[in-house]
Amino acid sequence: MTAPETGLPETGLPEGTSRPRLLVRRYGDPVLSTPAQPVEALDDELADLVDKMWETLAAADGVGLAAPQVGVGLRLFVIDCPGPDDTHAKGVVVNPVLEVDERSRDLDSGEEGCLSVPGAWHEVARPGWARVTGVDEHGEPVSFEGTGLIARCLQHEYDHLDGIVYVDRLPRRARKRLLEEMGSPAWSDLARDERRDGSRDEQERV
Repeated sequence: MTAPETGLPETGLPEGTSRPRLLVRRYGDPVLSTPAQPVEALDDELADLVDKMWETLAAADGVGLAAPQVGVGLRLFVIDCPGPDDTHAKGVVVNPVLEVDERSRDLDSGEEGCLSVPGAWHEVARPGWARVTGVDEHGEPVSFEGTGLIARCLQHEYDHLDGIVYVDRLPRRARKRLLEEMGSPAWSDLARDERRDGSRDEQERV
């Protein structure tokens, strides 16, 4: 995830920074729409992946990065996210469990950006509080919770593990406009689906 004030250029990287260690997959890549699998081994290979994810996140000046965004279909993410009142959430969460305030009908609407959708932000409504629990790469229990940007970041990264990019949560018209402007590879898929749906509607009217 990227914060609106980050101001990333179209490359997804701030000016003057080196390319990240891992390739960040763009929206439309199948790995981003595929639910990730639980992590089974907390080994050196996982620790190396986490290290490279931290480097990639720092190079892109983001606040969160999920494993599917770097082409790895495992349930883990890293966050380095500021929150309200000088709070801050930074760490690794492996096999996270998400909790949100289901009792509240009030959703917090705010702009979101994503390293997999570089240069674009859009309003997304989400619960205003969230907590994630899990373990770190060493198997130690971790828990992060918060409101504001922290709540948004936790939900945003967790979505990635379920094969959801924030663009998928937009109203169809807004998503269509955004993808068309980006020239995203997902645009052709959306256009194809609209043609198919339109054809089905026409058949039903006959």
